Amino acid sequence: MRYTKHRRLVSSALAVTLGATTLAACGSSSDDDGGARSGPVSLTYWTWAPGMDKVVDLWNEGPGKKEQIKVTVKKQASGDTLVTKILTAHKAGKAPDLVQAEYQALPTLVSNDALADISKDVGDARSKFADGVWQQTTLGTDAVYAVPQDIGPMMFYYREDLFEEYGLTVPTTWDEFADTARKLKKKSPKTDLTTFSANDSGLFAGLAQQAGAQWWSTSGDQWKVGISDDATKKVAEFWGGLVKEGAIDNQPMYTPAWNKALNTGKQIAWVSAVWAPGTLNTAAPDTKGKWAMAPLPQWTGQENRTGSWGGSSTGVTTDSGNKEAAARFAAWLNTDGDALNALAKESGIYPASTSAQLSGAFTTPPEYFSNQPDFYRKAAEIAQTTAPSAWGPNVNVAYTTFKDAFGAAAKNKSDFVAAVDTMQQDTVADLKKQGFEVAP
Repeated sequence: MRYTKHRRLVSSALAVTLGATTLAACGSSSDDDGGARSGPVSLTYWTWAPGMDKVVDLWNEGPGKKEQIKVTVKKQASGDTLVTKILTAHKAGKAPDLVQAEYQALPTLVSNDALADISKDVGDARSKFADGVWQQTTLGTDAVYAVPQDIGPMMFYYREDLFEEYGLTVPTTWDEFADTARKLKKKSPKTDLTTFSANDSGLFAGLAQQAGAQWWSTSGDQWKVGISDDATKKVAEFWGGLVKEGAIDNQPMYTPAWNKALNTGKQIAWVSAVWAPGTLNTAAPDTKGKWAMAPLPQWTGQENRTGSWGGSSTGVTTDSGNKEAAARFAAWLNTDGDALNALAKESGIYPASTSAQLSGAFTTPPEYFSNQPDFYRKAAEIAQTTAPSAWGPNVNVAYTTFKDAFGAAAKNKSDFVAAVDTMQQDTVADLKKQGFEVAP
C-alpha cells in the first residue's frame, strides 16, 4: 500500500495521483524546516478572495513589519481549479506557504500531505470559533490543518409582505414548510414557495448535514462513505416528494428565470445561507426591504441546528520553509478585529470567528435587510448551531454525480432517493479507483 508521507488523516489514506503536469509555482522563501528563523521572512499566499491584498497590507504595515514577516498575495481561481494547482505545485515541492481552502477540500489536501499540522503555532485561536466550525479544520483529529476564515450557516429567507398577504406563517419544522408550500399553491397556483435546484450540490449537502448525515468517515484504516444513509435519504425523499406533487418549483437557481421569479414575487422564499443578501440584491433589486430571515426549519420541534453552505479556511503547506511564521499570519488574519473588519469590507465575507460576528461591520444589518435590524444578531445565534460536517477526499466526484443524477430526477420529477444511491456508488467506485481502502 502507498501511504501518505506521515500517514495522516487515516493510516491508509493513499496519496491521490494527479495526471497534471508540473507547473511553475511560487514556493517558500526559505529552505529551513519551518522551525526557528533569523532575519526577514517572505511568505506567499494563494487566495481567490477579492481585496485580500488590501487586508494583507494591514499585516505588512503592522504586525508583519514588527516581526519581519512579509506576505505577498497571489490571486488564484477558486474551487477544484485551485485544489488541482496546489497539489500539482506540491508534487514539485513548490507549493506556496499559505493557501485559501474550502472546508470540503481539506481532506484532499491533507491526504496528499500538502497541508501542515499547525496546532502548536496558532495560539488560542481555537477559542475564537464554534465547535462545529473548528472541527472542519481538524478532520476529527488532534491536528489543526487550517484556521477557519469564513462560514455559510444556512437560514430561511422569505418575503415578509407576501407571507402576510397570503396568510402564511414562517415554518419552524420541515413538515410545516411542506404544509406552507401546499397552502400557498392553493391560494395562488402560479406562485411557488421555493424551488429545488439540482445544480447546487452544496445546498443539498448542507441540508443533509443539518439532518445528521455523515457522508465520509473513517473506520480503522478504511474510509466509509455514508451518502446513502438514512438522514440523506430522508432529505431526498422530502424534497423529491414536494417536486413530484408540484408543491414547489423544480428549476435551477442563478438563472434569469429564477431572478425574475424572486423579483416579481413568483417565488417568495429561499433556503440559503448568511451570504444571501448579496445575491438577493442582484437577483431581486425591486424587493429590497421586503425580505426577512429566520432559522432553518427543523426536522423535529426539539432540534436546533443548521447546516453550512460554503466557507473557507487558511492553511499552511508542508512545502513552506517558515511554517511557524505562516501559521501566525493565518491566525492573525482570521481572529484579529482589524483584519476581520477589513475582510468583511474588502472581501465580503461572513467571519468564522464568533467575536467578529457581532462587531465592526456586523453591528448593522445588510442594506438590503435594513428592515431587520437584528439580522446579524440572529445570524450569529444560528451560526452557533452549525452541525458537524464530514468531508472526504473526493467531494468533487460526489458533487458532479449530484448534478447529473439529481438534475435528471428534478427535471423528470422522478425518484430522488435513487439519485442518492447513484451518488453513493460513484463516490465509492472513485475512492477504490484512486487506491483508497473503503469499508463495505
